[in-house]
Amino acid sequence: MVESTGALSVGEVAKRSGVAVSTLHFYETKGLISSWRNQGNQRRYDRKVLRRIAVIRIAQSAGIPLNEIKSHLDTLPNTPISVKEWRELSSEWHAILTERIEALITLRDRMEGCIGCGCLSLTDCPLRNPDDVLAKDGAGPHLLSSEQK
Repeated sequence: MVESTGALSVGEVAKRSGVAVSTLHFYETKGLISSWRNQGNQRRYDRKVLRRIAVIRIAQSAGIPLNEIKSHLDTLPNTPISVKEWRELSSEWHAILTERIEALITLRDRMEGCIGCGCLSLTDCPLRNPDDVLAKDGAGPHLLSSEQK
């Protein structure tokens, strides 16, 4: 890419966005932002990267994983993020966050039965074995990770 007027150095982007240079490099390796090299082989960024970084930081602070952030940002054109595009992104993320909040509330409410012993090995554990569905498989630990249900 040809050096454009108003291109920012990595230090300038770090200062203006409030993120460390190493974070900018990390974002770049993950494909969240992009830069080019000038004739002196120095990294340069277009000014529109500042808004993109702001969106990334907001999404991260809300607990949205980087891969989800990237998949949403990849749908946008290579222009500064518009108000309309931000509304669409935030609406999609709102739904994701609402689902997570509801799952956490359910988990919190179900933990009351197990919090006393902490072992989660009750015969009828509402967290790991609702309605004792694993009884048909016999005694013992059938679930070893939280990803299995």
